[in-house]
Amino acid sequence: MKCLLFISILLATVSVYAQPKIGELSPEIILKDVNGNAISLSSLKGKVVLIDFWASWCGPCKKAIKHLVKVYPSLKAKGFEIYGISIDENRDDWKKAITANKISWLQVNENGGWNAPVANLWKIDQIPTSYLIDKEGKIIARDLDGRELDSKINKLLKL
Repeated sequence: MKCLLFISILLATVSVYAQPKIGELSPEIILKDVNGNAISLSSLKGKVVLIDFWASWCGPCKKAIKHLVKVYPSLKAKGFEIYGISIDENRDDWKKAITANKISWLQVNENGGWNAPVANLWKIDQIPTSYLIDKEGKIIARDLDGRELDSKINKLLKL
């Protein structure tokens, strides 16, 4: 019994340390968009990027998306991009949500749900979860929203 407890604690500790951390370079992500084109996170280097994990069925995600819909158009022209990663298992639901929520930024899907490889790599255990990445690809912050997110983006874009 003690051995099982030790193994559980050890696995939990390794899991926490394996998660991408603030100050580190972002791991590469390459997923397909709605048209089936592979879009890599590294292709956005030179821009401030918000990686946004979400799903069509997630109420809090919809609330976060409403804010992003408002600020994205003006920030995009200044060097900001959003790399939206849906964990929807049903691609049709994902595509409908993009239209219904008026999402105009990059959208990719990894339809493995919570067990999808990228979700596992990033240790996603709740959504929405977001990571703010600077122009060099370094993770700056996690799960900022509203004014706090806007302020950090503006600072990174030097606005």
